[in-house]
Amino acid sequence: MWLLLAFLSAALLGFYDTFKKKSLRNNAVIPVLFLNTLFSTLIFLPFIILSASSHTLDGSMFYVPQMGWAAHRFILLKSVLVLSSWIFGYFAMKHLPLSIVGPINATRPVLVLVGALLVYGERLNLWQWAGVLLAILSFFLLSRSGRKEGIDFKHNRWIFCLIIAALLGAASGLFDKYLMASVQDGGVGLNRMVVQSWYNIYQMVLMGIILCIVWFPKRRLSTPFRWDGAIVFISIFLSLADFVYFYALSLPGAMISVVSMVRRGSVIVSFITAVLFFRERNVKSKAIDLLLVLLGMICLYIGSH
Repeated sequence: MWLLLAFLSAALLGFYDTFKKKSLRNNAVIPVLFLNTLFSTLIFLPFIILSASSHTLDGSMFYVPQMGWAAHRFILLKSVLVLSSWIFGYFAMKHLPLSIVGPINATRPVLVLVGALLVYGERLNLWQWAGVLLAILSFFLLSRSGRKEGIDFKHNRWIFCLIIAALLGAASGLFDKYLMASVQDGGVGLNRMVVQSWYNIYQMVLMGIILCIVWFPKRRLSTPFRWDGAIVFISIFLSLADFVYFYALSLPGAMISVVSMVRRGSVIVSFITAVLFFRERNVKSKAIDLLLVLLGMICLYIGSH
């Protein structure tokens, strides 16, 4: 079940990336990101209120138990990790083709695997090493494809932003395993609805501060903000994808390395939309790069079993 949920989360993430790209085209990044956190908070706020004030959600998968600061400090840390990744990732998404952003983001499972090797003492087998090498090769080929569009991976700041976003995203994925794992297994044992509901609220507060301090005073000097209906769909598809993701991690036997790998399958959806809706170039060479990424993911999957 947790593997099927990971595939569902991947499909939802693909549409999330598509709406994100549409919303960021010729638009101010910080207001879009703030609205994303605001709408995500509005989606989960009713669950918090109903759980605290009535018995309507008792025993359901939407129930949000009340927890103290000992739990919320971990959720706040997760919020900082995710939001930092998003800030770098959103700026990269605005300035780079989706057909390049998607495959690079799809290499995150390799980073998670390396992190699991360092943090949790996991050992890589031959299949997993093959997946790592294919991911490295695909990144090299993507840099060659990027040159055809004037994107130099060594000197492009948006590529560096994307890499930083990937590193922070991988750190967040490893932290998720620690949050979701039971106390007996060395984790914190947090309820998934508590994590998803409250980390959206914390992110909204943090983004509100950044909006008021960083963007608003200089709004006339930067790219103007324009409303786009796709911004709402960013929050909807992200909330659904994360809900399914956290539910998958909460199931017995769920493996963060496999779930993280399968979720990166979202690149297939985002790549197709990049070709059909955004009319991006150099499709054939990027398709080969994407194929190597997917082969690497398959190797990771086989190695994880």
